[in-house]
Amino acid sequence: MCLGLPMTIVETDGVTALCEYGNEQRRISVMLLADVSAGAKVLVHIDSAVRLLDENEAMLICKALDGLEASLNGQSCDRFFADLVGREPQLPEHLR
Repeated sequence: MCLGLPMTIVETDGVTALCEYGNEQRRISVMLLADVSAGAKVLVHIDSAVRLLDENEAMLICKALDGLEASLNGQSCDRFFADLVGREPQLPEHLR
């Protein structure tokens, strides 16, 4: 399984970018994206930015990853998925 990380671009030369997620920084390729600049949120798979993210989507992905980490450590993950707790699961519109 491959997980994408929501990373923030610190600096870019148009071909690569120094990005950060939490306390980690790494240089990634931004060649798949048109126009990126410092401060942009991107979804990174295998050291390549594959698409731009808005603030809300980046936050939801971060919460989901934090929830997975909590679950792996035997902790409750309900606080990370508050929008899902106590309701019946539903398929996204495009899968109905």
